[in-house]
Amino acid sequence: MKRVFLPGLLLALTLMGCGKKIRMECVTAKVGHADIQNSVTATGTIEPVTSVDVGTQVSGIVSHIFVDYNSPVKKGQVIAQLDMVNLQSELSGAQANLRSARANLKSLQSALDYQTANYERYTRLYEKGLISANDYEQARLSHEQAVRSHEQAAQAVSQQVENVKRAQTNLDYATITSPIDGVVLSKEVEEGQTVASSFNTPTLFKIAQDLTDMRVIADVDEADIGQVKEGLPVTFTVDAYPDDLFRGRVTQVRQQATTESNVVTYEVVISAPNADLKLKPGLTASVNILTLDVPDALAVPSRALKFTPSPDMLAEGESIEDKPEAPHKVWVKEGAVYRAVPVTVGESSATHTQILSGVAEGREVVVDIRAKSDAPEEELENPFMPKRPASKKDGKKK
Repeated sequence: MKRVFLPGLLLALTLMGCGKKIRMECVTAKVGHADIQNSVTATGTIEPVTSVDVGTQVSGIVSHIFVDYNSPVKKGQVIAQLDMVNLQSELSGAQANLRSARANLKSLQSALDYQTANYERYTRLYEKGLISANDYEQARLSHEQAVRSHEQAAQAVSQQVENVKRAQTNLDYATITSPIDGVVLSKEVEEGQTVASSFNTPTLFKIAQDLTDMRVIADVDEADIGQVKEGLPVTFTVDAYPDDLFRGRVTQVRQQATTESNVVTYEVVISAPNADLKLKPGLTASVNILTLDVPDALAVPSRALKFTPSPDMLAEGESIEDKPEAPHKVWVKEGAVYRAVPVTVGESSATHTQILSGVAEGREVVVDIRAKSDAPEEELENPFMPKRPASKKDGKKK
């Protein structure tokens, strides 16, 4: 049994008698021009660039809804209305309390004016010694009490003014308007439904601002995120239109990581122009981010830079001239000699590596040395692989 060692693959061939020989074959490739590209693939979701959840800050019964799914709306347009009976009653009550507080303030203002004038008169009399100290102190205390009562009444008026503003605001909140120009994506309530805003703001509608300007939120694996930068070109497809190729660019690489089932990903935001409105919110996109693109570069197959001949690969009479100090080199065969040629490399992809200097276009470089036998191909089959059963026709031929 004779063993032949191939680069990257250990293959045992059993040759039986007949003097069959195995010879080594040099595989070469020419230095030429190629497009060197690398890309990162990911999946993402189509969504509007700007969307707003419209809710309500007051509780009540939805009395009217003026829009439906896909309805175009303008900023400030009324889209729904809550029942206003209770809210109007609260406003009326607050306004009544304000009127009462103002009347009380007016009454206390008159009392304060009287006590101020009385206190000033008693002061003059006291200074002239015409009244007792007790009468003077009584007038002073009465004046101070009138001042405090007036201040409290003024504060009560201010409080009632705020209550009226709050009641008016709540009444205004009962009329739901669109905060932006856009299209209604979802409607979460129906007429007659009760909404409660005790702990959080319930969502009534979701409005997208501009469906002609969409984006893709793609989840990129942590192993690839280092290659992704803002401005890189992107192509993507969606299952709804499998024959269409959509284009965009990376607009943001978010720093927040997401971990799910021990897989770490980062969100990458990609622009998605949608002038024909084919892209719909929620569609799943298969994304290809072009991280490297060197068109028409002088290049060699990447495996040529990984190849190094060894004495076991050589035929009788062949030799090797190496240059160990060269960080990057390719091999050329000149007659019976494999000679190392130092090269300067540029960008690299899985298939090609850019050559900046060292070898000229058209020169052949070695990419592999493999075994080639004189025996028919069927005799070099792996003896451990199952054989095809012989047919009756084959038996007759024998």
